[in-house]
Amino acid sequence: MTVSLGQGLIISLFAIIAGADFWLEGFYIFRPMIVCTITGLLLGDLKLGIIAGGLTELAFAGLTPVGGTQPPNPIMAGIMTVVLAYTTGHNPATAIGLSLPFSILMQYIVLFYYSAFSLLTRKTIEYAGKAETKKFTWIVLAPTFIVALTYGIFTFLCVYAAQAPMSNLVNAMPGWLSHGFEIAGGILPAVGFAMLLKNMLKNKYVPYLLLGFTAACFIKFGNLVPVAVIGVALAMIEFARAKKDRDTNEKLREIEQNSNSGGDNDGI
Repeated sequence: MTVSLGQGLIISLFAIIAGADFWLEGFYIFRPMIVCTITGLLLGDLKLGIIAGGLTELAFAGLTPVGGTQPPNPIMAGIMTVVLAYTTGHNPATAIGLSLPFSILMQYIVLFYYSAFSLLTRKTIEYAGKAETKKFTWIVLAPTFIVALTYGIFTFLCVYAAQAPMSNLVNAMPGWLSHGFEIAGGILPAVGFAMLLKNMLKNKYVPYLLLGFTAACFIKFGNLVPVAVIGVALAMIEFARAKKDRDTNEKLREIEQNSNSGGDNDGI
């Protein structure tokens, strides 16, 4: 399977939109689950996009930027996972490992922009002090336009312009190397989920984790929708209980305050 010029341009346009969203962190359409799904839809293989999106999202679930330490770029990881699986015929688990070089390279470009755009800070302060609103607006919006355009160009080069040598390179890999990428790609979702649990898991949430794990692994469902419904029900119960506890605490606090002040009708 090959990517046509029209598909390459449309995917690049989507990368521009997702890149601007990633820079501004507005609507979170840059998440791999959405990026993979839309890329698969644009390539005419929605099922591949959904499967790749689930795997890639799990791999990136626990990857959080901390200061100068940045994880691989989620947009390029999502796009290239689907494109590589689509053009080379490999399964999405293998494509995840193959997409990481593109993802890491794009993130290095973004890190360069982080440093380069810091030079504009003095100009923004100067324009703000002089109340030059037009210049201030342009200098604030310019980084977003530059980053978004970079995403579009980089995506087009990877998805369309370089697809022939990229496919030849992947197909020329020996079987043991491709199998290694497949194993690594299969492990990454588990690692990502484990990193997420390391940051979020608390003792009081362990019963919910065990309940979800049991329901997903040992109860035969046609899909995971029933497990999701169970999760929503438990979340609603937890929310209602927390709200009731909060209301009770507020009433107890009011009673305590009234008792300390002597009340309004005790004549004091």
